[in-house]
Formats: sequence, structure tokens, C-alpha cells
Amino acid sequence: MEEETPYIDEHVVRVDAPREPVWAALQQYTTSLLRSGERNPLLVLLGPQPRAGFAVAESIEQRRISLEGRHRFSRYRLVFELSDGPGGATLVHARSFGAFPGLHGRIYRALVIGTRLHVLATTHMLRAIRAATALQAD
Repeated sequence: MEEETPYIDEHVVRVDAPREPVWAALQQYTTSLLRSGERNPLLVLLGPQPRAGFAVAESIEQRRISLEGRHRFSRYRLVFELSDGPGGATLVHARSFGAFPGLHGRIYRALVIGTRLHVLATTHMLRAIRAATALQAD
């Protein structure tokens, strides 16, 4: 993003698998996230750019995927990063950044961040990545 986007929070999940299958699951998840966003009727109201809500801004093999986007009430970035965990596990970090300009932005922030809806959504994403990794191992 052109301007610095303020840090919101970080969530981490441990996946009991090496990086390679976790990376594959992360890529699969972000691809499905981008595709499903294009069909989300709520996003039409927000007017996102890009239309899916996010675009891949950076991808570093088996290390990091950064997603960015904006809509009427905010500018945001979501960074998934992989790191080594104990016992051969992989830690998946989800760092969120967002700016919420103006009165409508502050109201939107209160609705999404203040109610912890953002925490639930991020936790859901991380659990989905962990579950997708387990499916790949089967």
C-alpha cells in the first residue's frame, strides 16, 4: 500500500506439519478467499478495490503471503507468515493492518474491530488453514 497502514493485531496457530504442506494449504486458502470474495453480496455494498476484497500484494515461497485491499470505509492489509514451531510444527501468523478514515471509517472500525468480529474472522481463517493442511496429509 502506498501509505503506511496501522497495525491492528496478530493471531497465531500451530500446525503440526512441516512448512511445505502448510504453505500449500495457505496458498489454496488465499486463492479460495479471493474467489469467494467476488461472489459476496456484502462486498458490493462496501465497494471494495479489488472487487474480491483482497489482492495478493506479495508472495514469498514458504514464508509469506500479503493481501491488500480497500473499500469505502477502510484500507487494509492481512499478512500470513510461516515460522518454525517446536517439534517440527509450523506456526502460521496472521497480522492485520488497517486505516479507517473519517467518521464512517471510525464507525466501521467500531463495528468490526470493537465487537471482536475481526478476531473471530481471523481465527476462523487460521483454523481453516490448519484443517486444509491436515486434509492434504490424508
